[in-house]
Amino acid sequence: MSRLDDTFAALRARNEKAMGLFLTDGFPNPEATGPILHALDRGGVDFIELGMPFSDPLAEGRPIQRASARALSHGVDLTDTFRTAEDFRRESETPILLMGYVNPLLAYGIEEFCRDAAAAGVDGLILPDLPPEESDRLCEAAADHNLDVVFLIAPNTAEERVATVDERATGFVYAVSVTGLTGSDLDEAPTVDAYLERSRRLVNQNPLLVGFGIKTHEDAMRLSRHTDGFIVGSALINRVEALWDDPTHSDAERLDAVEAFAHDLKYGNAAPTPQPSSEARPTDDH
Repeated sequence: MSRLDDTFAALRARNEKAMGLFLTDGFPNPEATGPILHALDRGGVDFIELGMPFSDPLAEGRPIQRASARALSHGVDLTDTFRTAEDFRRESETPILLMGYVNPLLAYGIEEFCRDAAAAGVDGLILPDLPPEESDRLCEAAADHNLDVVFLIAPNTAEERVATVDERATGFVYAVSVTGLTGSDLDEAPTVDAYLERSRRLVNQNPLLVGFGIKTHEDAMRLSRHTDGFIVGSALINRVEALWDDPTHSDAERLDAVEAFAHDLKYGNAAPTPQPSSEARPTDDH
């Protein structure tokens, strides 16, 4: 059982939807990323997607493109991302998945990348531009280092391909809510509901999570009716960008606002059921 498996099992036992939040490493600046991750943890995040900055993030809309460019302007690279994950892991057992694109991994070396990611406490990988049919090498290296590999489906994915994705994926299957980029507006409810209902029927081996376009608790609850949880990236990036670009806020105020943002996304106006803090639990390397 991985940290991600344990997390989903605990959420199922509580009849609770999983919330994953995406933040680009090195954004809004390298010093702020770590404290923001811990603020998200306090706010109730169930797993974190830590973005690996890349100059050509094909699946990303403007907010995440800006975040990646900002991180790259600070010289952030894969070594820095491993260090961010390692620092976070010293204080928290919340799962971390690295999200990015294939070219930097190929330049680093697939085996070496998986080895170093695992050593840093990373739990899984999400690579939107890696087709499942071409993933053997990565999947083998990831399995050797106990890393999950997540694959994506979209509204126009054929049923037989959804089945292939479910067979190849470990961790979960990521259902993109719209045929477009991150940060896109959601399609009409009946269209999205029909797609997610169909996906729920076809994805049997893994948890199913939905992402893209979710901005509010109401969006998250509506879309995750047919899934095991939801993922938010662009809305968080926009919030962080606004907070850190406003000089009237102190760092403490910014981190409190990030924590509140995460809490409100997951729970809305409801108070969460008290759970042991992941920061209080001893780490367990795997």
